[in-house]
Amino acid sequence: MGSAARRGRAAPAARDCLPVLLLFCLLLRTCEPKAANAFRPNILLIMADDLGIGDLGCYGNKTLRTPNIDQLAEEGVRLTQHLAAAPLCTPSRAAFLTGRHSFRSGMEASNGYRALQWNAGSGGLPENETTFARILQQRGYATGLIGKWHQGVNCASRADHCHHPLNHGFDYFYGMPFTLTNDCDPGRPPEVDASLRAQLWVYTQCLALGILTVAAGKTCGLISVSRTAVAGMAGLLFLFFISWYASFGFVRRWNCILMRNHDVTEQPMVLENTASLMLKEAVSYIERHKHGPFLLFLSLLHVHIPLVTTRAFLGKSQHGLYGDNVEEMDWLVGKILNAIEDNGLKNSTFTYFTSDHGGHLEARDGHSQLGGWNGIYKGGKGMGGWEGGIRVPGIFRWPGVLPAGRVIDEPTSLMDVFPTVVQLAGCEVPQDRDPSEARPLTPDSEPLYHAVMARVGAAVSEHRQTLRPVPQQFSMSNIVWKPWLQPCCGNFPFCSCREDGDGIPRMPAL
Repeated sequence: MGSAARRGRAAPAARDCLPVLLLFCLLLRTCEPKAANAFRPNILLIMADDLGIGDLGCYGNKTLRTPNIDQLAEEGVRLTQHLAAAPLCTPSRAAFLTGRHSFRSGMEASNGYRALQWNAGSGGLPENETTFARILQQRGYATGLIGKWHQGVNCASRADHCHHPLNHGFDYFYGMPFTLTNDCDPGRPPEVDASLRAQLWVYTQCLALGILTVAAGKTCGLISVSRTAVAGMAGLLFLFFISWYASFGFVRRWNCILMRNHDVTEQPMVLENTASLMLKEAVSYIERHKHGPFLLFLSLLHVHIPLVTTRAFLGKSQHGLYGDNVEEMDWLVGKILNAIEDNGLKNSTFTYFTSDHGGHLEARDGHSQLGGWNGIYKGGKGMGGWEGGIRVPGIFRWPGVLPAGRVIDEPTSLMDVFPTVVQLAGCEVPQDRDPSEARPLTPDSEPLYHAVMARVGAAVSEHRQTLRPVPQQFSMSNIVWKPWLQPCCGNFPFCSCREDGDGIPRMPAL
């Protein structure tokens, strides 16, 4: 851990916590240097998208049915203070993949854009970052990522794939290089830069109205202006309209795509088929690599809006479309766990389940809640100041190695390659913490308030001195849509294809 600490890798939240494998050794009293090389388990990492910690039965939910995830917790270890490194997808996943706070790689921002907005942006996880996938790949693991990436694609050209999963240690990728948004569903209102898009449309209409007024005034002889000037103004308006509509008018086609390795296989993706495709890919990957060792990062598209749910689960839960999507996610997780067991890999596979951050409280459709429940914790997605934005489920299982039904109350983090579960020195978490953050701390209520704030300020100042300037991946020049970076199936800009049952992308008939 020495070299990792020197390059800024995150340490566990509690000073007395060590990485997962060390605690495994301590629990079993088998911590010998050669033991790590004697057996290398398969590793299955499952990450839900926007799932609230209060949405699972094993975390206290009594109205949503999540039997498969609950059973995973019964057969393994459940973390009660598991924290994401950020309350938003892109920075949280960057920290998860690298074990470093996302601001160290330029994958965080304090103002403006806080997540990648386009497949065709040039921002993303820098090439010099080391992911856990790259480390395991170098040690002979097969490394696969199925599902959501959201860490960028290209830097300078459409095919350089500098931010692509295959350039970050994964030797197989199938899924979305971006993330689900409402724009992926033709029946939903726009989401990507919706307010800016609305402003640009208003500006376009106002300019068009002004030009029409000038043209009408000339026709009626009320204004003395040349036809060339009117035509020039109309041409400039057209260029203005095309400049923004080329990206915002086709968000679904540009962002909502599926890729297999370096190839676009579906553009735009058919949401109704995505869950079955992800399941098929995951089961196939497990079967292909059952002789191991393998790392499979299953990055689920559930339960991010627009909450596309198959008919078998629609209307089945007590919590509307969101509840239906959660229960479908649990079914999908169960199918993956069945594949592990059917291939005789249950006892040789370290399985982990979590969410990238807290539930999306502000996602609503009228009076219907489309986001998750974060239990007693205040705040949610995008709200890093409160616990609900970063408190996430944390469950891991390794039969015969980890004790079943164990609950760990020590602080742990997504920033560990394998989640930290160490509980040394027999210390318990103080029982006077305020987890719902309902009682503000003030100088009147806390005698040491000023001393503590001064100490925190000094620590922050010292920490900032360790930071080096890095390119900001969410800068305006990196975040805007660039047509020359757009992944494309077919001839740009007529990008379109559909994946048949044999897994081969087909071009649509003209």
